[in-house]
Amino acid sequence: MNYKDITVGIVTFESEKVIFDCLKSIKRIKKIIIFDNSNDIFLKKKINLSYPKTKFILSKKNLGYGNANNEIIKLCKTKYLFILNPDTVLKKNCETELLKSINIKKLDFSILAPISQDTNFGSLKKTKFFKSKNLIEINYTKGFAMLVNKQKIKKIGMFDKNIFLYLEEIDLCKRLKLKKQKIYLNTKAKIFHKAAKSSNIGFEFEKCRNWHWMWSKIYFNKKYSNKIIVTLKFLPKLLLIFLKLIFYLLMINKNKSFKIAEDIDIEYGKAFIDALNAGVEVICIDTILNTSEINIGKKIKLLHN
Repeated sequence: MNYKDITVGIVTFESEKVIFDCLKSIKRIKKIIIFDNSNDIFLKKKINLSYPKTKFILSKKNLGYGNANNEIIKLCKTKYLFILNPDTVLKKNCETELLKSINIKKLDFSILAPISQDTNFGSLKKTKFFKSKNLIEINYTKGFAMLVNKQKIKKIGMFDKNIFLYLEEIDLCKRLKLKKQKIYLNTKAKIFHKAAKSSNIGFEFEKCRNWHWMWSKIYFNKKYSNKIIVTLKFLPKLLLIFLKLIFYLLMINKNKSFKIAEDIDIEYGKAFIDALNAGVEVICIDTILNTSEINIGKKIKLLHN
């Protein structure tokens, strides 16, 4: 086997700030497929200009991480697919060490993962080594960097199409282990993960991220556990996520007051005031938000002088 037998697959979503560092770090694997969930035609043009051999797919709809990777798997022509997040950077010799592992006789694997600063060494306590100490058999790996045997992944149905974001790789690993498939970590193949830098972050992003995280957690546990236990287990976590969103909202609104003329579109503000002048009654909730408390008062009538 050589580098011609490997394709790199990258799913992007508003990832222009990080994707070029990732591409620059790929030195030996020449086949690259990028599937863009944000339908960014300008990013496609930039990447095609710098990396003309890269296959760039624009998606009119955000398919989520797992389903986008499923599309890459279908397009992949090589035996192995190296799935990467756009916010990863390969360290020197990462590709070389992974190829060495592929060429080890009798090493039958479904997933081969490089090591990063995010690797949870606590999860490796009950694992076993394969011939050398740099190859460790593990139960699961993080989804930001996985070299997969394409046929073995396709055989179990690829990524679960019901999971939009989060835990899709854990679900994949779970199904592979149930089929007695092997997952290895190569401790000599190193990668840097920037973590949560692959997309622009704002309140809407934070809200969506927490929603998808909780939905995926509930779905995953319902899939493999008792439904009643899942419900009891996740009620406190659901409350915690709600509080996190409130806290995030407080932080971005710290020391700010809402003023129609300054904080929203001017034309909208004019129309709003015209409506008040015409006698339209607007009811608001008297709410005070700050970092120490949330006070929700009574309904009040909004007046315009």
